[in-house]
Amino acid sequence: MRWLTENAVLVCAHELGIISNIATQNFVRIKGRRVLVARDPENKTITGCPNTGPSIKPCTTTLKVTRGYSSLLRINGHRVCLSNVTGLTDGTPPGTVTYKVRSAGQMLVSEI
Repeated sequence: MRWLTENAVLVCAHELGIISNIATQNFVRIKGRRVLVARDPENKTITGCPNTGPSIKPCTTTLKVTRGYSSLLRINGHRVCLSNVTGLTDGTPPGTVTYKVRSAGQMLVSEI
């Protein structure tokens, strides 16, 4: 699994909803871009989700990560985000729409 940087592209399950990335740590960078750590992908804005219609709520916010934090590597006590990060969004139907990583934002560093 590759480490995620602030250049990573995360999307909702509808593929067009792009998640904003904001790195909370400044200690570790890959090619000048900050590495994402635990909770960075959570509660982030999703823009462009096409899932709209009567009584349908598009994905607008990420919820808690359910998988994808390193169990081995930490930065300042926070687990590193890996390229298998996934979790739920606030889109409808509730509790079913996920988000995922399309691109890790770098191709150099991975966890074996």
